[in-house]
Amino acid sequence: MSETEAAATKTEEPKPAAAPAEEAAAAPPAKEMRAIVLTGFGGLKTVKVLKKPEPAAAEGELLIRVKACGLNFLDLMVRQGALDNLPKTPFIMGFECSGEVEAVGEGVTDFKVGDRVAALTEYKAWAELVTVPAKHAYILPASMSFDDAAAVLMNYVVAYALLFDIGNLREKQTVLMHSVGGGVGHAVAQLCKTVPDVTLIGTASKNKHESLTNLVTHLLDHSSDYVQEVNKISPDGVDLVLDCLCGEDCKKGYSLLKPLGRYILYGTSCIVAGETKSFFSFAKSWWQVDKVSPIKLYEESKVISGFNLRHLLYQQGMHDYVKGVVSKVFSLYEQKKNYSCCGLFLGF
Repeated sequence: MSETEAAATKTEEPKPAAAPAEEAAAAPPAKEMRAIVLTGFGGLKTVKVLKKPEPAAAEGELLIRVKACGLNFLDLMVRQGALDNLPKTPFIMGFECSGEVEAVGEGVTDFKVGDRVAALTEYKAWAELVTVPAKHAYILPASMSFDDAAAVLMNYVVAYALLFDIGNLREKQTVLMHSVGGGVGHAVAQLCKTVPDVTLIGTASKNKHESLTNLVTHLLDHSSDYVQEVNKISPDGVDLVLDCLCGEDCKKGYSLLKPLGRYILYGTSCIVAGETKSFFSFAKSWWQVDKVSPIKLYEESKVISGFNLRHLLYQQGMHDYVKGVVSKVFSLYEQKKNYSCCGLFLGF
């Protein structure tokens, strides 16, 4: 082979493939968003604002540009690792938000880009963008702000279900509400005002009493012997007990029920102690709860039930029920001027 032929052959050799690093450099960088991320279970130092990749709407999902987020006691329990089946850290926190639809996934027909919505998410809400199944999102009334939507959604849906769908609240009945100073407690207090002559007995820490005086009919210190005080107020017992504490309050609440009364557990906040999950508090709470005997319920004509909104949505497929409750709550919001004129201010 001549030198000329060798040079030509050498020139025609294929160029080596680009290295993976070079290909990555050529690709456009992934878009990022800010999110509130739990980096480990414990105190506030484990909660950080970090950059995360922007999500995209999958089939049946919405991509929401978040305008406001809800903060609930549930989030505190997550931070402390006090819930079962928690994701591995790090993960984005938050269970409810409101905002505008930025994109719709394949198969979504009930929403369009630009719709104002609120959503109940399984984590991920505390971010600039969040994806959520379309069945867990709800169109906002025209008069409802994003801030109000994030404050109202979870609290009032839980309160409405407790009072009316499970509690079957009626005129002239008496309700005992624990932790009345919380978000659900405020919602229960306001919704009770839509039923004539309801007596609401609320318990709360003593340091919250000044701000709660006008919220309930009777306000009691939870750390005192509130059972004795409730018996003085309502010697025949109460019609409905709403308990988010669990532990020894279960037994106390059941003992205060009158015949046909209902005890509803909707939380287990008594297991929260310190900055991390307390196994001692959990064990103590479990030990203090009496085991339910159907025969006892039969003999005493009483009802024990529970309510877990997250489980209804994400484990039990009750999204149609929740959507119906959201519709009723939003309708009450829209009627706020009429209720205010009637002296039944809903606090929205």
